[in-house]
Amino acid sequence: MGAVVSCVQSIFRTIGNVIMAIVSGIGNILVAIINGIVSFFGIIISFLTCGYCRGHRRSTGGGWGRRRHATTTSRI
Repeated sequence: MGAVVSCVQSIFRTIGNVIMAIVSGIGNILVAIINGIVSFFGIIISFLTCGYCRGHRRSTGGGWGRRRHATTTSRI
């Protein structure tokens, strides 16, 4: 009788492990999909806010940054 109870416990434990593996897999898939969507929207927002343009100007060395002006002082 003890062997039958042990076998039934083992079956239920295995079924529980399978269900947990399925839930974990679904959770990991959802996390990957959400991360992809967030990255996609980050790229879109960066492009719309001219993130590409700013990066492009920096790489070409254009004069779009701060300009330094010479200052003069006079004695009164």
